[in-house]
Amino acid sequence: MDRSLFTLVLIFAALSVIHGLYLVVSRLQKDKDYTGIGFRIKTWWGMLFIFCLATLSNSVVSLLSLMVLSFFALKEYFSMIRTRKADRRLFLWAYLSIPLQFYWVYIEWYGMFIVFIPVYVFLLLPLPRLINKGTLGFLRSVSATQWGLMLMVFGLSHLAYFQFATPEYGAGLVLFLVVLTQLNDAVHYLASIYFGRHKIVPTANPHLTWEGFVCAFVVTTAVSYLMYPHLTPLNPVFGYLSGMLVSLSGFFGSLTVSVLKRDLLIGDDDKFAALQTSYLSRIDSLTYTAPVFFHVIRYYFDFM
Repeated sequence: MDRSLFTLVLIFAALSVIHGLYLVVSRLQKDKDYTGIGFRIKTWWGMLFIFCLATLSNSVVSLLSLMVLSFFALKEYFSMIRTRKADRRLFLWAYLSIPLQFYWVYIEWYGMFIVFIPVYVFLLLPLPRLINKGTLGFLRSVSATQWGLMLMVFGLSHLAYFQFATPEYGAGLVLFLVVLTQLNDAVHYLASIYFGRHKIVPTANPHLTWEGFVCAFVVTTAVSYLMYPHLTPLNPVFGYLSGMLVSLSGFFGSLTVSVLKRDLLIGDDDKFAALQTSYLSRIDSLTYTAPVFFHVIRYYFDFM
């Protein structure tokens, strides 16, 4: 608790400095687009508030906050899908699965937590679309809904499970993971602005470059090694490996969600541009880093 609280104070100070630098640099260098960093900073302040509540109170507050985050992330995801009237009941079932998924976290039923959305929701989700709704658009609507549940609910719900799986270290591990994920995104974005030349998928996300990926990988790995003794019970080997793992999985998460949004919004460039500044674009990496980090740590360490 003391270490997590001390780290939160340091993050608050660092965020204040970063916010100040952003305001100065964005005014001095008007030829560069710092919009993405501005929205990231706003997201970081919101995350800091949530983790302050989680650290200073208890795990239930964190669980409820993350459940609300999953709801709005899924809602924003659904706003990208071209829907029909027949899809409304399908979306309702998807929303109802959110409190159930987080309830499994609350009662620490790991077996149901890990199979509920990938297995049971997957099997039952088509039912409201099958009954008297016809076959037109069935596959697209059901598969798109399942994708949203896997990313925005199943993926993010792992953040809540840390504090129930290991009450002693949970808050520190979540803080460690979120800081590394957001740092990886920010370094990748900034490196791409300043010296990014080779775009990875220019049609989906022009801010993802190979130069940015290498810089983010190196910085995230180094910071992970510096942070792990203060927030986690990990050993030095995993101090390095955690940074590499978060950087790689965060990159694939950001890339996947970028391609997914582009596919869903083909022909709707205005809505696509608006979603670049949404909070869904700020947590896309977490949908991958949270489950990957959780299961690797749980497999190799007894405290989980």
